[in-house]
Amino acid sequence: MTPFRALRLIVLFTALFAILRPAAAENVTIARAIEGFIRPAYAQFDASAARLEGAMNTLCERPSGDALAAARADFVDLVGAWSRVEIIRFGPVTEQNRLERILFWPDRKGIGLKQVQAALADRDPAAADPAALKDKSVAVQGLGTLEFILFGTGSEELSAEGDPYRCAFGRAVATNLATMAREIAASWNDPQGISRDWANPGDQNPLYRNDDEAMTELFNVFVHGLEMVRDVRLNGFLGETPDKDRPRQAIFWRSGATGLSLKGNLDGQRDLFGVSGLGDGLPSDSAWIADSVAFEYRTIDTMLDGIDVAAALTDEAGRSRLKSVRLITSHLSELFGVNLAAALGLSAGFSSLDGD
Repeated sequence: MTPFRALRLIVLFTALFAILRPAAAENVTIARAIEGFIRPAYAQFDASAARLEGAMNTLCERPSGDALAAARADFVDLVGAWSRVEIIRFGPVTEQNRLERILFWPDRKGIGLKQVQAALADRDPAAADPAALKDKSVAVQGLGTLEFILFGTGSEELSAEGDPYRCAFGRAVATNLATMAREIAASWNDPQGISRDWANPGDQNPLYRNDDEAMTELFNVFVHGLEMVRDVRLNGFLGETPDKDRPRQAIFWRSGATGLSLKGNLDGQRDLFGVSGLGDGLPSDSAWIADSVAFEYRTIDTMLDGIDVAAALTDEAGRSRLKSVRLITSHLSELFGVNLAAALGLSAGFSSLDGD
């Protein structure tokens, strides 16, 4: 999506919500989003990160095959928890570079991998110290680094006593992730913090001056989330033909959690759409739009359920499933940006899906 298209999309949704909802209804919608999705999703992320931190402590103190398997399982669980709430790309997660520190992606030049491998080769003491790690490059602080430590070349050595550095590095990353997850969850639970500001826009509000700005923030979760899944995640590895596929460009390919991550992103959107009641303000003759959005998310959920992306890329039926998911995300973008706007009497020329 070009910057010009993105700008028009923001204008469209600002106009859309000015027509769609009075201020009181807007505040209710934001409150539902916070209470029904954002706080619970960050709480799950916090709990998962804490479990992984504990598993890494156990692995480092008492290395074994079982301890490594447990840490790997907890890592995959954390990927799932993060992926659901990753769509919330504003607020506390953007402070202190937390978003990039949690997941430095896409990394097309392999910056993170090079830095992780260098730290492992040099036994960099700062990388194995949680207090020092948070001041290092964002590329080595998060999930990508921990995935390589737990699943990448040389990871099997974690199951036996020997050189403890690799595990110490992984434990520092896990602690770093757990700290950030705890801080973000606490910020959203703070009654004087982001939750209050987002649900109560006004002239004195430092973040949201009016209801249109607040509602646009919520709607952009879907707009940007669909774009991220389709254009960055799926198109990053899925070619038009098998010879154009790039399986090692898929997010979390080492841990086999690519499908889980994609599903988490889209399931998060589905659940947020439902609990927030974004479709509740449509006139009765346009209720089909909200029903179609819900149907498409359910279809994607079925297609991605339990999918092994690496295996799917070797099979035409599997590739067809992935290409169908990509197509549905485009349809969802149309439902949000064209049909919903048309139901409110907006000009077709306003659509972000038109040509520039």
